[in-house]
Amino acid sequence: MYKLIDGKEVSNHVKTKVREEVDALKEKGIEPALAVIIVGNDPASRVYVNNKKKACEFTGMRSVEYAMPEETTEEELLAVIDKLNADDSINGILCQLPVPKHISEKAVIERISAKKDVDVFSAENVGKMWQGDYDMASCTPMGVIELLDYYGIDVCGKNCVIIGRSNIVGKPMASLLLERSATVTICHSRTKNLSEITSKADLIVAAVGRAKFVTADMVKEGAIVVDVGINRNEDGKLCGDVDFENVKDKCEFITPVPGGCGPMTIAVLMKNTLLACKKQNGII
Repeated sequence: MYKLIDGKEVSNHVKTKVREEVDALKEKGIEPALAVIIVGNDPASRVYVNNKKKACEFTGMRSVEYAMPEETTEEELLAVIDKLNADDSINGILCQLPVPKHISEKAVIERISAKKDVDVFSAENVGKMWQGDYDMASCTPMGVIELLDYYGIDVCGKNCVIIGRSNIVGKPMASLLLERSATVTICHSRTKNLSEITSKADLIVAAVGRAKFVTADMVKEGAIVVDVGINRNEDGKLCGDVDFENVKDKCEFITPVPGGCGPMTIAVLMKNTLLACKKQNGII
């Protein structure tokens, strides 16, 4: 019988611990603050930004939103980032992606000060992760680690297969699992005999962005399956990269979509903003 990994429960656990630390900092006159920039009118981006603001309210952090029109130039956006970098009252900065096509995503990511890069997208912070010399880790991959830790799942010595090689999930996920002494294989759209590889995995992290991509024949009995994907099925309902109904009974643990990894990304964002605040104030 499979056990469901409840991302909402773990997310609330992480955010509650953050709130306790935020309350303690406020008593010392320190108020952690997150600045969120959104450019344009993408509906999904607006939902994500609103969820981040709600999480700030829950944890007691101050949130500042910069909503900029679609036609904002790259120079204008970078000028806002420069202003926030120089503002000592702001501890974390994130620019909601994607940005409009005329703006360079790379230029935006690299302009945010590394010490305020709470998404952990910059080359400097990603490099520190790979070296194991970091305070903040990429939000979604660290969210997966938080889930595994909460349920007492030790990856040391386990065969872990990541499906997906993105800079946001796949690559940093490999880094965090390696740090915990897992044996890591990264697969992707060009991988040959994929099911041959995944069917030997103790842990599968699916982050490929294709609805119900991971099928029952790709999963061995007793595997742990973590589904990072968020897609829409043929009926327009949210679903993950894993064919949940047909895969679940083969698993020891499995995450649902929604309610698995999704809530964890924002919980870790709150944790990172707190860490950034403590570091900037000489507390860690």
